[in-house]
Amino acid sequence: MIALLIILGIIVLFALWAVGVYNGLIKQRNLVQEAWRQIDVELKRRHDLIGNLVETVKGYAAHERGTLEDVMKARSAAMAGGQSPAQQAQSEGMLSAALGRLIAVAEAYPDLKANQNFTALQNELTSTEDRIASARRYYNANVRELNTKVETVPSNVVAGMFNIKREEYFEVEGIERDPVKVDFGQGNYNIPPPSGYNSPQDTAPTQIPTTPPPGQLPNTQVPNPQPGQQAAPPTQN
Repeated sequence: MIALLIILGIIVLFALWAVGVYNGLIKQRNLVQEAWRQIDVELKRRHDLIGNLVETVKGYAAHERGTLEDVMKARSAAMAGGQSPAQQAQSEGMLSAALGRLIAVAEAYPDLKANQNFTALQNELTSTEDRIASARRYYNANVRELNTKVETVPSNVVAGMFNIKREEYFEVEGIERDPVKVDFGQGNYNIPPPSGYNSPQDTAPTQIPTTPPPGQLPNTQVPNPQPGQQAAPPTQN
């Protein structure tokens, strides 16, 4: 009888422990999903702002058709549904690269840069990017917490029993991390330096005197005397 009670007590304790672990896993998974919804809201706002930005640039630089089309294609790919967080991060990275080229092209149009609508869209886009970065950090922190519980003992036993799996991080990797290279067709031209730079005569290399070997006096050169002047006698040590 006592042995049966002990076994029943162990089963009850195990059940209570399993329920606690399961509830913790479900709570953490819900936090991950909530964090992803926050990212999704900011991403949709980003896509709308980029679309408006493209329309504004088009009014001043319609002939930059290739750059504008690249941004719109990348925007369409980023807005496609059914993407996992890793796939979404890759799409957003490609969109960021195309957007960087668009902003670089816009720098060549003073009237566009001075346009109030363009400036306001840039400011709103910068604010949105900051919120996305903050939401991404929150999401990744929750994903890390969930994945740790799913992979470590003994909570991984409960996770396996109820098919609770790891979640993907939202990270930008690969080519989208590279800086945007902008070429305005000046690669074959020699661009002169700014006027503030020194001329070649002013940048002649300075000769550093060499140290003579022990027992030998340094080779001191005496400047040639000017007309009407006598040469200075050599200095005696």
